[in-house]
Amino acid sequence: MVPLQNYLILGAILFSLSIVGIVINRKNLIILLMAIELMLLAVNMNFVAFSSFLSDPSGQIFVFFVLTVAAAEAAIGLAILVILFRKTQSIDVDDIQTLKG
Repeated sequence: MVPLQNYLILGAILFSLSIVGIVINRKNLIILLMAIELMLLAVNMNFVAFSSFLSDPSGQIFVFFVLTVAAAEAAIGLAILVILFRKTQSIDVDDIQTLKG
């Protein structure tokens, strides 16, 4: 049996890596989306760890809702990425302002 502390430490490390990925990289939209997905997965892992530790299935059920939101976020983000690339031939975040109108 793996103790709860190990899951929480791993979740904190993944969450920290995603924050660092967002702060360091502010240009590439794909890496920003990946960092946000990593953040959501770290939170999901903590939900499942606490749910298992407390023997309460509500945390595991909540993970399905978070995964649904993450899938929708990925689909919308990739759609914006395709539109941005078609218009500007780049995936630079600063070019998003050209999509106004």
